Order: sequence, then C-alpha cells, then structure tokens
Amino acid sequence: MASTVTSGTGSRPGYGQLLRTRGAWTFLLPGFAARQPFAMLTISIVLLVQHTTGSYGAAGAAAAVTGVSMALFAPYSGRLADRHGQRAVLIPGVLVHSLSGLTFTALALGHAPLWALFVAALPTGASVPQIGPMVRARWGEKLQDSPLMTTAAAFESVTDELTFVFGPLLATALCTTVNPAAGLVTEAGLTLFGGLLFAARKSTQPTVTGNGHARVEHVSALRVPGVRVLIVTFLGIGSVFGGMQVSLAAFTESIGEPGLNGVLYGTFAAGNMLSGVVCGAVVWKIAPQRRLLVGYAALALTASALWTAHSVLLLAALGLLVGMCIAPALITGYTLVEGLVPAGARTEAFTWLTGAVALGQAAAVTVAGQLEDRLWGGAGFLVPMAGTVLALGTLIALRSRLATRPHSRTVARGVGHRVPVAVD
Repeated sequence: MASTVTSGTGSRPGYGQLLRTRGAWTFLLPGFAARQPFAMLTISIVLLVQHTTGSYGAAGAAAAVTGVSMALFAPYSGRLADRHGQRAVLIPGVLVHSLSGLTFTALALGHAPLWALFVAALPTGASVPQIGPMVRARWGEKLQDSPLMTTAAAFESVTDELTFVFGPLLATALCTTVNPAAGLVTEAGLTLFGGLLFAARKSTQPTVTGNGHARVEHVSALRVPGVRVLIVTFLGIGSVFGGMQVSLAAFTESIGEPGLNGVLYGTFAAGNMLSGVVCGAVVWKIAPQRRLLVGYAALALTASALWTAHSVLLLAALGLLVGMCIAPALITGYTLVEGLVPAGARTEAFTWLTGAVALGQAAAVTVAGQLEDRLWGGAGFLVPMAGTVLALGTLIALRSRLATRPHSRTVARGVGHRVPVAVD
C-alpha cells in the first residue's frame, strides 16, 4: 500500500518511472490545463469585488460563499464520479461553472447588491470541476498497490502548486493591467476548454463502480475515522491559503504596489512546489503518520510568524518557508488515503480533502477580510496561525485514527474489485 514505509533497498521509484506509466500523459496534460482555473478563482473574485465595492470584507465574503459551496458539493461530485464515471460529472459541471462565473462577473460590474453576488457565487462554487481528485483517482487505478503511489501523490502536489504559482500571477496581472473582470472571464474560459478536454479522455478514467455487471458495496469515505482527521488537518491548510490571499493583497495595496501581490503569493506557492519535488524524490524511512505530525508542526510554527512581517523581503522569506512546509503535509495526507479508503470511494475521499481546503480557505478569507478592514494592516495574518495551531492540536489528539486498514481482493461476476474488510 502507498502508506507503507519505503525501504532504502532495491529500485527507487522516481518521477521518471512514474511518467513512463502507460497512458499517463493522456490525462496529465489536459488535467493540467483544467486545473489552472481553480488557482485563479478566489483571487479573481477578491480583486473584482474589492474593486467594485472598495471593501476587502465584502470581497472576502463573496469568495467565501464560493468556497463553502464548493466544499459542500465537492464530495457529492466525487461520489457521483465514483458511481457513474468522471465524464458524466465533468461535462455538465464545466458548463454550469462557466455560465455561473460569467453571471457573477456581470453582476459585480453592474454593482449589484452583495446578496445578488452571493446568489451567483453559490452555483459558481458548487460546480467547480474536481480535476485534482479525479487525476489522483486515475493514478490509483493505474498503480494500485505500487510504491509509485507515494511518488504520484508528490507529483500531484507539485502540479497543484505549479498552478498556484502561475494562476494567481495570471489572475492578478489580468485584473490589475487589463480589466478587473479579466481574471474571472479567463477562468471561465479555461474551465470550459480544459474540463471538456479532460473529460474526453475516457480510456483512463477509473472503473465505474455503480453501474454495469459488477456489484460493489459503496461505503462513504466520511465513515472512515482517518479521513475525518485528515479533513480537519486540511481545513488548517486552507486557512493558510485564504488568509495569505487576502492579507497579501491588502499589504501590497497599502504600500502602493498591488502588482506585487501575485509575486508574493507566487513565492509562497513556489516554496510549496519545490518542497513537493524533494518530498516525492526522497525514499522515506519514517512512517507517514509521523511525517504528517512533524511536517504540520513546522507549518504551524512558520505560519505563526507571518503577522510579524512588515517588509516585502521578510514577508517573501516567511511565505517561502510556509509554502515549503505545506507540501509535505498535503502529500502525506493524500498518500494516507490509499491505505485508509477502499478503491471505490477514493475520488470521494480526495474531494473531501480538497473541499476541506476550500472550506478552510473560505472561512479564512472572510475572517481575514474583516480583520484587515477593522483592525491593523496585517491582522489577517493571524488567521493562518490560528487555523494551523487548532488543526495541529486535533491531529496530535487523534493521530491513532490514521492507522491504515487492510484491503482484500474479491471477484464479483468476473470483475476484480477492492472492497473494505472493515470500516469503523
């Protein structure tokens, strides 16, 4: 299983071996294109609404509605993908998301009341295509119990963070130099193009477990105790993303350099990406549960120092360190899913974690926006500190629930399936 400790002997599973997996590139390239909009959505909403209302509180609230909506609907989307196929979920999803995003843009430019923006934000968030979890599920289908699963988890984290390097930079550049609405318009267009292209790769999508001749017991990923612990852990990670997005935007505007927002956030994401590359290349001899505890403690420590930064260089350095601490926690969390959750519920499990990040981000942008409006400049940086410290406490208290469960193989009507032996 992916959660076992890799030994230092024998062939080391690396990125080259992973990328030579047959058929991998047929879903990796369109998946990368379809991921880009996710990194642009929140910052595009914040910049557009702040421009039209003049309030970071209103901007954070609008972005929060989108994030909460996505967090609530993402697991349901993942469950539908597990049962009916990714293509059946993606095609209507990208169409609804693109239309909703353009509607939100038109309302914001028309200075519609905040409640109208909230109404438009609901379907925009609910229909965000869950490309990352779907790609991870495709890796799981191809690699099964291969030690390459840890490398795949690292590779996916690096890919996610690469989008978070380019996405905010692109969104900020479009919103500040072209038009405040350009970020959301581009996001909607990329979602439509990338999502449909990814959906067209039917041959690599995981086996559909809800239809056909095979009969598989469906167990909700949320019933697995370890998944619930990981959800809290990922909520704390989301608080870092959301708190930094609002606080960096407020900081760069306060010094008269709004264009630096994308650079600073890109530095944070670059640290995440670089540490993700290293994390995936290392042959770990430490159990993943312990790696998660150590990595998360480092994240809480560095995130707690953000509010003390009062210069661009210091903030960039701290952001780089925070980013470097996030990747190991994300990678280890996603890797643990392989050993905690049966194959037929993994897309749902991945979407619970992705949704937790979005929910944490949504709460963070709301609270950080209010703190920036009502307190001193930089008060929003208190949010990442609070979120990670609380999540770390939960992780320490409930770490025993991350012990992996065995899976067995059975055959139902001639089709092999992985089903849970026990889920408590």
